[in-house]
Amino acid sequence: MPGQPTSPPDRAAAGAEDRDLVQRIARQDHAAFEALMRRHNSRLFRVARAILKDDGEAEDAVQDAYVDAYRHASSFQGSAQASTWLTRIVINQALMRLRKQKRERVVVPFAGGEGSEEGQVVDERAELPSSTAWRAELRRILERRIDDLPLGFRTVFVMREVDDMTIPEIAECLSIPEATVRTRLFRARALLRESLAREMDTATLQVFAFAGDRCDRIVAASLERVKLPAAAEER
Repeated sequence: MPGQPTSPPDRAAAGAEDRDLVQRIARQDHAAFEALMRRHNSRLFRVARAILKDDGEAEDAVQDAYVDAYRHASSFQGSAQASTWLTRIVINQALMRLRKQKRERVVVPFAGGEGSEEGQVVDERAELPSSTAWRAELRRILERRIDDLPLGFRTVFVMREVDDMTIPEIAECLSIPEATVRTRLFRARALLRESLAREMDTATLQVFAFAGDRCDRIVAASLERVKLPAAAEER
């Protein structure tokens, strides 16, 4: 099932299947393109959503990423996993949208060092709803709290805890050292744990749920776009 954790042997098999799909996409096989999108929709949407903090913007970023991947499928060499290749593309698309929106004080914070946002994290929402309402609103509270994290923290958290990506995979996708991934993940967990405590682990699986209608909408829109000549779409 898309978006669910896989064991190492499963990852290897999935990687081989992905490479085959990309090779078929390079030959303009739309069935292969649809299969690849449905396989990776959940992860890519969540990564884009972590960066952009907006469902609609995230959907658009994923569509742009798929169109970009479709057009450049023939250049995929297979030296990296196709899932990593797609994740990098969607990160780039999301960051381009973020630059245009100018919603973040730091444009590309993934490679930040001393004095960057990592040392400026403040939990500004110390108050929780009443205990009765809290359980019913837990998932939405968790989503809002993740949105409150700095860009680098929330992206790493979603990639690791929600999508079960490995530390090396995240480091490769974000072009940062594995030690930085671990540090940001530790800090993100600590912030969230302060307000969510034991319930956090239960709620994480439902964060940014990927509904079937959203999956169908992204697939349909992306398929429609790749059927158009590139010049026509650019206009």
